[in-house]
Amino acid sequence: MMGIIKEPLEIDFEVDNRPLTKEEEQMISDFIRLKKEQQSQKPKPPSSKRSKPKKQGA
Repeated sequence: MMGIIKEPLEIDFEVDNRPLTKEEEQMISDFIRLKKEQQSQKPKPPSSKRSKPKKQGA
């Protein structure tokens, strides 16, 4: 869930609310596709979930 971000007093955030051009859309799509490909090629770290030995009760 997204919350409200407090804007620092010394910084003004401006939003350019214009539609993207076809070239900009294509650049963003290419970037996302490349990042997904790179992420899927990374070897996954071995699972560190180890079963804990059960406590033997009294």
